[in-house]
Amino acid sequence: MGFSSVAQAIIDGDVEQVLCGVGELLAGGVSPLAVLDEHIVPAMNEAGKRFEDGDFFVPDLMLSAKAVQETMKILDPLLKNLGREKTGRVVIGTVRGDHHDIGKNLVAVMLEGGGFEVIDLGVNVAPENFVNKAREKEGTIIALSALLTTTMHEMKNVIELLKESGIRDKTKVIIGGAPVTNEFAKLIGADGYSDNASAAVTLARNLINIK
Repeated sequence: MGFSSVAQAIIDGDVEQVLCGVGELLAGGVSPLAVLDEHIVPAMNEAGKRFEDGDFFVPDLMLSAKAVQETMKILDPLLKNLGREKTGRVVIGTVRGDHHDIGKNLVAVMLEGGGFEVIDLGVNVAPENFVNKAREKEGTIIALSALLTTTMHEMKNVIELLKESGIRDKTKVIIGGAPVTNEFAKLIGADGYSDNASAAVTLARNLINIK
C-alpha cells in the first residue's frame, strides 16, 4: 500500500516534513478533515500495525506519535471551526501512586489521531479526578494506565467510585500497562483491556458503538 508524503513522514517520525506537508495541503485548499482522514489516520493505523507486527518498537511509535501531536495542534482549531464532531471523548491518566507516562502518552496521541477528544489528566491521578471528568459528558470513556503492580488496585477503586457516583452504566473503562492483563480487567469489571496503543484505539472505537 502506498502512502502520501505526509502519511509517510508521520510513519517515519519526521515532524518537520509533516508540518511542511500539512501546511502545503491546507494552503492548497485541502480541508482539515481530509488531512485528518486521508493522511493522519492511515499513517497512525500503519504505525500501530507495524508495532503489533514487531516491525516498530516503542521509540519508533513515539516518533510517529510526536509527529501527529504537533500536527493536531494545527488541525484541532480548524476542525472545531468546521464543527467537526469528535469520534468520542476519552479521559486518560496514570492512576494514583504511579508516575509513569510513556505508555499513557502514546495511547493519548493515538486516540487523538483517531479523532477522539482526549483529556489527559497526567500521572498520579486520584479516582475522584477521573470520575469528576467523566461526569461532565455522558458516554465518556475512562482510560487507566498503571506500570506498577502496587498501583493496579487503583483501577478497581475508580470503577467502584463510578458505581457509587451512579454513572458506571454510562461510562466505559479501559485499562492497560505492563503488569495489566485481560484476566485482571475481567476481575475488576473493566470494559476492556489493551496491551498496546494501536489496539487501545480499536477498543475505544468498538466501545462507543455499543448501544
